[in-house]
Amino acid sequence: MKKLTTPVCIATLALSLTACSVESLASEGDIEVVVGYQSKTINTVTAGTLLRAQGYFESELDKLGERTGDSYRVRWQDYDTGAPITAEMIAGKIDIGSMGDYPLLINGSRSRSAGQSPTQMLSVTGYDSKGSLNSVVVREDSPLRDIADLAGRKVSASVGSAGHGLLLRGLAQAGVDPASVSVQNQQPQIGASALESKQVDALSQFVAWPGQLVHQGGNRLLYNGAETNTPTLHGVVATSRLESEQPDVTKAFLRAQIEASDFLENNPVEAAEIVADNAGLPAEVVYLYNGPTGTAFDPALRSDLIEKLGDDFDYLNSIGEFTDLDLDEFVDDGPLREVYGDLGRNYFDEPSASASWSIGQAENDECGNPVTSEGVGGEVWIDGQAQTRVAATTECLLQTVQHARESGERVRAAYVRDGANGARWFADHSVWVREHDTFTPFSTESEADGFVRENPGATVIDFETAVSEVAS
Repeated sequence: MKKLTTPVCIATLALSLTACSVESLASEGDIEVVVGYQSKTINTVTAGTLLRAQGYFESELDKLGERTGDSYRVRWQDYDTGAPITAEMIAGKIDIGSMGDYPLLINGSRSRSAGQSPTQMLSVTGYDSKGSLNSVVVREDSPLRDIADLAGRKVSASVGSAGHGLLLRGLAQAGVDPASVSVQNQQPQIGASALESKQVDALSQFVAWPGQLVHQGGNRLLYNGAETNTPTLHGVVATSRLESEQPDVTKAFLRAQIEASDFLENNPVEAAEIVADNAGLPAEVVYLYNGPTGTAFDPALRSDLIEKLGDDFDYLNSIGEFTDLDLDEFVDDGPLREVYGDLGRNYFDEPSASASWSIGQAENDECGNPVTSEGVGGEVWIDGQAQTRVAATTECLLQTVQHARESGERVRAAYVRDGANGARWFADHSVWVREHDTFTPFSTESEADGFVRENPGATVIDFETAVSEVAS
């Protein structure tokens, strides 16, 4: 077996980082694999935070070592965005990376123009068919009520990221000239500080930043990515050198990713706690996106998702971050299909055949309504409970919250589906509309306003009013 020749740097306790290569180590049968990930980008957790915490990749490499006689080890490198991962991959310092859709294409494009080891996209991590993973946030006291109001304003975004792509797509759909918006190119945490100090009017970012900023208080959602009705995804890339010279290492990573995906689907609350502990995020925010009716984590390179990547080319050309990239050459589902075959599992690449999340709850909710994967009105997370309480309707969710409070139970969080687009959001940070005996939540004020305009008998109320009125 050929040994990995990607150059890396190894840290020791006594010495600072020094340059060396796996090739030099490989002569002793010692092979290091470097993985770049984003701990706080929780739609990559099955190839990053959760995968690392559970030790699945190391376990798969141990099994591989038993067969080959080589010794494998993993070095994890954490980043805030995909851009530095791409830079390190081009420099030959990272073998495997995970990032969002726009950064994935930039990664593939730049790795080819650099003339080194071009990267291949090998799998999908988290995705959403409508695009609700990324959002625009404003301060609670902001006068802005719709994305069109951003004209002439300052918006923080990481240029080249999925959050920036969302901003430009949303502005275009609203008929706003993107040039009228002053984009401040900032890392997410810098942008969050700029929003708090009123140096910018809004922040457009990828998960989990929108949920975290709203959950901590003082901010609200201005625009939900689901309003674009455009799929968004995160995925895994690896250098072609790794894939060609160490194909078993590549497949070991994909097997580990599948293990992490299975664990997340079967134990969503526990997985949220694990990710929160390792990423320094509130578990309630992690579960917002990683819960059963949130992000999907099927690793398959589905045809509809890959087709969506092709639609991103115009955005990349608009910011000068893209050169010609052949998607058929960049996306390589061969290793993943082989792993699925080895595991005796079916590989689905069509949206109609994609595996759906299982809610893993009782057949009926606390109100006696039948619960199905398609008919989940929301979830209530009670402190100390290993599973959430699922409600088939929003009215039952509100009643469940009230009953829990009356019983002295602490509600950690409640999650609902946006009445306009089905996107998952916090119940207590939603804008509620009452129409007779029906209560409908919306993630943004503009969506609620639109519903009220079309339904004269509807009235906007807050969450606590909704809870009390349903209870009475």
